[in-house]
Amino acid sequence: MKVLVTGATGFLGLKVAQRLSSMGFDVTGTGRNEKMGEELSQNAIRFVPCTLENRDFILALCQGQDYVIHCGALSSPWGKYKDFYKANVIGTQNVIEGCLKSKVKRLIHISTPSIYFHYNERKDVKEDQELPNKFVNHYAKTKYLAELEIDKAFQQGLATIIIRPRALFGPGDQAIFPRLIKVCEKGMFPKIGTGEVEIDMTYIENVVDAILLCLTSSDSTLGHKYNITNGERVNLYSMIELVMERLEKSFTYKEVSFKKAFLVANTLERISTILLGGKEPLLTRYTVSVLSQSQTLSIEKAKNELGYEPAISIDQGTNEFIEWWKTHDN
Repeated sequence: MKVLVTGATGFLGLKVAQRLSSMGFDVTGTGRNEKMGEELSQNAIRFVPCTLENRDFILALCQGQDYVIHCGALSSPWGKYKDFYKANVIGTQNVIEGCLKSKVKRLIHISTPSIYFHYNERKDVKEDQELPNKFVNHYAKTKYLAELEIDKAFQQGLATIIIRPRALFGPGDQAIFPRLIKVCEKGMFPKIGTGEVEIDMTYIENVVDAILLCLTSSDSTLGHKYNITNGERVNLYSMIELVMERLEKSFTYKEVSFKKAFLVANTLERISTILLGGKEPLLTRYTVSVLSQSQTLSIEKAKNELGYEPAISIDQGTNEFIEWWKTHDN
């Protein structure tokens, strides 16, 4: 069976491509990072460097594929709207067109729970709950627009499933834990608000498991959207303390009120937009929200309809990350 993985040089896409290849699938991966593409090629994976907005390349890559797993996206809390739109909306339109023309059996689209959140607490959020009137950033907005494109494609006869995995971590992570560690290594980490921040995280291989389930799930799951997490609620600051303890590194907290942090972030965003040409500020309102507001998801739908059960716990996954971190030149 032939599978195309977009975003195959990213954290999730790389893991998906490697797992599928190890299972005997004929895998083609595409992405922007040619250095990571070399790693794919060493795992018997055909790598084709390409950007999602390159319509002709994407259409050609979809030819002859049985499945397409669309992991590719521009993911960042800050940036220019046009860049997010090109990668996340136009890129998804190109993937859809390629799938329809090539009569792909299924398109699995990787979205994000960021579409649920604004600057407030939300707990046990289900897939069909009301979305905010205004999205928290350009990434969330364009990923929502991409979902609308997937919905239209399903109405046109393309077999689609959307998953929304939350806060991916594990060996190879260059986003969540590494950023937290680097801040802590400076000796002080900001604790915004009360510190009672309940969050979901998802071990990377559990997300890969969920994607594999989507390839073979009942036709009744087509056209649906599924939250994916580890199903374990953790305190954000307890998690940071655990990671630093296992790395045998010390740090202290600098306590900051939510109101003050939000005001500072809002000011920095305005300065960046008006005076600094859109350069990413040191602190954003989104970051303040993540560090101070509980945000959790329900995964009951994925459990009941996909048969999803997280195989690797957060504790075990954290140990796997720590061992990887210690043995790599980070």
